[in-house]
Amino acid sequence: MRNEILGNYLIGLREGLEATLVVSILVAFLVKSGRRERLGQVWAGVGVAVALSVGFGALLTFVATDLMSPAGHELFDAIASVVAVTFVTWMIFWMRRTARKLSGALRAKLTDAIGLGGFAVVGMAFLAVAREGLETALLFYANAQGATTSPGPLLGISFGLASSVGLGWLLYASAVRINLAKFFTWTGLLLILVAAGILKYSIHDFQEAGVLPGGDTYAFDLSAVFDPGSWYAALLKGMLNITPTPSVLETIAWVGYAVPVLLFFLLPGRKSAAPAPTPAATPAEVPAAV
Repeated sequence: MRNEILGNYLIGLREGLEATLVVSILVAFLVKSGRRERLGQVWAGVGVAVALSVGFGALLTFVATDLMSPAGHELFDAIASVVAVTFVTWMIFWMRRTARKLSGALRAKLTDAIGLGGFAVVGMAFLAVAREGLETALLFYANAQGATTSPGPLLGISFGLASSVGLGWLLYASAVRINLAKFFTWTGLLLILVAAGILKYSIHDFQEAGVLPGGDTYAFDLSAVFDPGSWYAALLKGMLNITPTPSVLETIAWVGYAVPVLLFFLLPGRKSAAPAPTPAATPAEVPAAV
């Protein structure tokens, strides 16, 4: 269970901190611009986004467990896993491309929303956080399907989200300073490996549902040297879904996703013209750079 907690803790920490930083940027802008009366509207939007994300996760679980046959459950899990991998991959690269402009873009959108009225502010805050929340719920659901203990994934993501909120508050209060670019780069790398494991598990589910062949055709068998009860086996299974007897298609999916995505992620970004000097940003205004 400990290693199932670790993978989901990473998801909660990474995704939760992105959402926390978005909220911090909005709150800091309102406080510094003397618009504290709008804080309630921002928090209302954040609250609705959190409720929607929790409800979305509960709906996924309900549909899969209560409305489907075992074969349908396998197929649903497989499709949800593919969608989760696609979504998280897009988000990792989207954040890498737009991180430096995120703070300014959020402040500009919030300024426009204030001009339109309170409902617009609520809607803007909702949209800014809902994307992260829905991604977290979908990614958590997909990653939890291979768990062998039911409380492990929930404990992991709960600890991760709690840690992200605490870290976000400390950054906002200037109590700590961390290099967010390096933090999100390293967690992005780990998240790509987690996504590769989710994709591998989706292939397994497709094979279990009879959609894809070759479930009994193993790429290799490491059972003799890969003790399933060892700590390292549990770590590799819980974090990256690496097993001693993967099928050929599972192995192709894992390698075929992880290798090119990691290489592309590690490529240096295109340099842009140096911007005009601006006042130093407070920790709460620093975007979630990757």
